[in-house]
Amino acid sequence: MRRPPPHTLRGQLTAGLVLLLAAACLAVGLTTVLALEGFLVRRLDQQLTASGGRFPASLEHETAPDADNRPDSRGQADSTFGARLQNGRVTQAAVVDEQNVRRVPLTADDRRTLAAVPDDGKGRSVRLSALGGYRVAAVAGDDRDVLITGLPLHPVEETLHRLEAVEGVVFGAALLATGVAGALWVRVSLRPLRRVTKQAVGVARLPLAGGEVAMPDPLPVTDPRTEVGQVGTALNRMLGHIGDALARRQASEERLRHFAADASHELRTPVANIRGHAELALRHHGPVPAGVRHALERIQSESGRMSHLVDDLLLLARLDAGRELNHEPVDLTLLVLDATDDARAASPGHRWLLDLPEEPVTVTGDAHRLQQVIGNLLANARVHTPDGTEVTVRLRAEAADVRLTVTDNGPGIPDALLPEIFGRFVRTDPSRSRATGSTGLGLAIVRAVVTAHGGSADVVSRPGHTAFRVALPR
Repeated sequence: MRRPPPHTLRGQLTAGLVLLLAAACLAVGLTTVLALEGFLVRRLDQQLTASGGRFPASLEHETAPDADNRPDSRGQADSTFGARLQNGRVTQAAVVDEQNVRRVPLTADDRRTLAAVPDDGKGRSVRLSALGGYRVAAVAGDDRDVLITGLPLHPVEETLHRLEAVEGVVFGAALLATGVAGALWVRVSLRPLRRVTKQAVGVARLPLAGGEVAMPDPLPVTDPRTEVGQVGTALNRMLGHIGDALARRQASEERLRHFAADASHELRTPVANIRGHAELALRHHGPVPAGVRHALERIQSESGRMSHLVDDLLLLARLDAGRELNHEPVDLTLLVLDATDDARAASPGHRWLLDLPEEPVTVTGDAHRLQQVIGNLLANARVHTPDGTEVTVRLRAEAADVRLTVTDNGPGIPDALLPEIFGRFVRTDPSRSRATGSTGLGLAIVRAVVTAHGGSADVVSRPGHTAFRVALPR
């Protein structure tokens, strides 16, 4: 299986350093071996030239020489080869073996190889079946024959093999030492870059979407002239800009939160007064013109809607400010039963179904706020689906949390509205929502209350199936 290339910069630099050194070692090794081979072969050629064909010339004696006409091997190195060719045919072939002359049996291929050597006195490498590799040179004899002298290539090959082995060991040790030392050196050199990476990863994990964010301290930049120093300086500058922007956003949110809380708190009394005066006027026993009564009823209705809006805004402002909720055991099963009964009474045209476990499901939280969550979810299903819609309320106790799901088979939520369905003042149908008294804050309160309890709320929707899912920690 092919190994994947190193992904880290440290691995790539170390691998690149080792590869460059390996290429340099390979080039040096090849050059050294080729140079030494050429030098040793030239030495053999010089020896062949110096011999002048004396040994193959002495092979012109009879096939069974006696003491007086024995071939002359004096001054010839061991394994010196000699051959005599007459009319392109090898007539004699022998080799010096410990100052003795030994005839060499030649195959047909050997004879053709020797016959192909030109008589120009230049050295050429051949391979004989009985002797192996030889460096041979051919010269013209006095009797219109060709005299071939050869020296073995075995010493050259052995020397080259020994050099290759030595180079392999030396270069291997050098590559290993370079790899270890290079990895340590690259690790030390990239230490400032690792600090930049750690800082960037830490910033990426910060919850920048909302709330107050504590930005990390600036990176210590040792040398701004280096590339890593320039990156660190740019990162510090960027973090400074981000910190300023987040601080301004947080200040703006705080001002808006305080304004909403103060405005909601201040509006509760005048709205309640308007509503009270309208109710008091409607209780008048004397005759009241129809137009005036209608106006008073509208004032009473709108003041009630404004009162709900003010209460919702004040609740959201308090939750945004981190106001502590009550922490007490809450029977969610009972809350679901009560909320479903209220929804069934408010909208008998819907089919309200319950899917509850046999044992009561309890959590620790604020009972009033959790009841508001369930009521808002059921009111959302009641208001935004037509009569005849089937609404199922399911409650399940899991190992780590409690899951409440409100599912309906209504028309669904438009895809463009899904990402912001839990936002404030978000309505799928503004005209219908106003007619039913909706403020567009119901689902925003659901998410805010659930989040304050440490849970989560989401929705999945398509035509014929919409499910609001709430998870609360046990």
